[in-house]
Amino acid sequence: MRDLSKDYSVRELDPRGIRAAAAELAEVLVDCVEGGASVSFMSGLTPEKARRFWTGVAAAAEADGRALFIAMREHDRKIVGTVQMIPAGFENQPHRGEVAKMLVLRSERRQGLGAALMRAAEAAALRAGKTLLTLDTASADAERLYASLGWTRVGVIPDYALLPGGRPCATVFYFKMLEGEAGRASAA
Repeated sequence: MRDLSKDYSVRELDPRGIRAAAAELAEVLVDCVEGGASVSFMSGLTPEKARRFWTGVAAAAEADGRALFIAMREHDRKIVGTVQMIPAGFENQPHRGEVAKMLVLRSERRQGLGAALMRAAEAAALRAGKTLLTLDTASADAERLYASLGWTRVGVIPDYALLPGGRPCATVFYFKMLEGEAGRASAA
């Protein structure tokens, strides 16, 4: 894997930063949907609709404390990937969060960006006192990434969502316990 520090950086954006980066985040989302990613949107996603989505994410971050991370190319400061860690919004689940919208431009994949974004989301969860994370995916490439990072595959729900072209697809659910990592982090 390449050394991210030379070519890319990962950093967190606050709600104001998310709003400022909404157009670039929209480019990433549109590219992933055009590439067939089942990430809540259908084919024909417009940059304007995608930008409105990210503006909504900024408002949600103010309300629910989610953390949004970006991966950025160092030489031109272009956003090429993103992920969110969303705290569970239920009184009986203060220990849990969800990883959502893990997206990397198709042209920038296989550079270690997905792994770096996932590590950032996991670290944010630990800082927020979360000991359990969940996620779902319809991507075999993403499944390989999550497995390599120690996530546990729970199971598959057939026809859970639609691919951007309208065909139903199965979705695979994963979880990761962070409690042991939290103990190691606090002991260090």
